Amino acid sequence: MRARHALALVICVSALATAACERKGPAERVGEKVDHAADTIKNGGEEPTKDKIQDQADKARDAASDAAEKAKNP
Repeated sequence: MRARHALALVICVSALATAACERKGPAERVGEKVDHAADTIKNGGEEPTKDKIQDQADKARDAASDAAEKAKNP
């Protein structure tokens, strides 16, 4: 159980650390989706844990970026 908490902490810290980064472009997002699909196929139809973690980190980064933009432009 401690490993899960440590993993969650790492994800949160990573998301916050990258919050200042610009959003990914459309080509980069499409490329990642293709990579995720290939990994899912290799994993027997189930999305690998690393992809799930990356998805959550991306969502957190995007949400932080949106919040920062709203704070800049009230």
